[in-house]
Amino acid sequence: MSRAIDFTQGPIQKNLIAFAFPLFLGNLFQQLYNTADSLIVGNWLGSEALAAVSSSSPLINMMVGFFNGMAIGAGVIISRNFGARDREGLDRAIHTDLAFGAAAGLFLTVVGSVFTPLVLEWMQTPEDIMPNSIAYFRVYCLGIIFSLLYNTCMGIMNALGDSRHPLYYLIISSLTNVVLDILFVAGFGGGVASAALATIISQAVSVILSLKRLFKGQEGVYKVSLRKIRFHKATLREIVRYGLPSGVQNSVIGFANIVVQTNINSFSSAAVAGSGAYSKIEGFAFLPVTCFSLALTTCIGQNLGAGRYDRAKKGALFGILCSITLAELIGLMVFIFSPQLVAMFNDNPSVVAYGVRQARIEGLFYCCLALSHCIAGILRGAGKATIPMMIMFGAWCMIRVAYITTVLHFIPHIEVVYSAYPLTWTLSSVAFIIYLLKADWLHGLDKKA
Repeated sequence: MSRAIDFTQGPIQKNLIAFAFPLFLGNLFQQLYNTADSLIVGNWLGSEALAAVSSSSPLINMMVGFFNGMAIGAGVIISRNFGARDREGLDRAIHTDLAFGAAAGLFLTVVGSVFTPLVLEWMQTPEDIMPNSIAYFRVYCLGIIFSLLYNTCMGIMNALGDSRHPLYYLIISSLTNVVLDILFVAGFGGGVASAALATIISQAVSVILSLKRLFKGQEGVYKVSLRKIRFHKATLREIVRYGLPSGVQNSVIGFANIVVQTNINSFSSAAVAGSGAYSKIEGFAFLPVTCFSLALTTCIGQNLGAGRYDRAKKGALFGILCSITLAELIGLMVFIFSPQLVAMFNDNPSVVAYGVRQARIEGLFYCCLALSHCIAGILRGAGKATIPMMIMFGAWCMIRVAYITTVLHFIPHIEVVYSAYPLTWTLSSVAFIIYLLKADWLHGLDKKA
């Protein structure tokens, strides 16, 4: 079944699950991109190579985070126009979004290739992994446009209620990535740069498939045309208005995570590898959080665009309860099985010890992360993206960095760095709950219109 889901009609709970499940599977295969690199590199090339790949991840996330946040803004406009049945507005939003994604990809390719060594030095990347870190990140940057374009295409399809085709394309590209990783690293004996090459080739495959789908279009709803892909000024202003807060939020959180990674780098390459292994496990654990957050943004945007306020409230409550329940169950499993999970990436006892320590400090607080992300997704769908930006900037950036910098000075243990995450997740959850209960978020799109 490939029909897009219209959240303004039918049972809201059934629609959310039907939309979120393909998103969950899609994100599962998306996570295989980075995990395949780490698994194969860690087992074939050793802990130092794993640390090199891991040290680049926060930098990559910060670079693409801003533009992926802007794509969220475009998704709000697309879902709103879809809910309001505004064909002309929908057409302009889709084509402007594609133009923005292509321009952003070209920009990041140049910036990432030029400034890689400088930033990795600033992050205090250990000298024994610096050459591999530079090699991996530079090759990745050469294909970063494919990552941006895929996320743009996926955002468009999700905003239109189609979470199935992105899933199909992710399955194909993820399997391609695994095969190429094994071929390049284990078969041809390539280094970490070959793992990055495998990733960008597989991302290019997903972009080709996604663009083919968009050019085919959906009868009576939309159809992408190559000659129409350009910036429409009024629509671009809307995308910036809705997307800039999310973009800034992603960037400042990414910057905060770079500060965290810098502190982890100051301990040892084993600490970097252990934290990197845990981050891949954490990526899988966060999948229910991610898929329900994205589903809620589309659900809220469509229903508020159509003036269906009761359906928006019902969908918000159901999505939050599902997300926090699943996240906490998974967090409990991570807490219990972390030694076996970390050892899958590298069985060095020091690496495993660092990874397990982090997993057992953070795992039981996944419910707070889920709550924060879901309410943020609800507010973005309601056109109030500035609120999540402010809360997450305050808790996940300013407080997190201040806490680590201050406490680590007096207690120089890596557990201080790990504990910053559950602390700031809890603080942001409290702030989000207070806002959701007190503010009029249901009429955000009405007021902006």
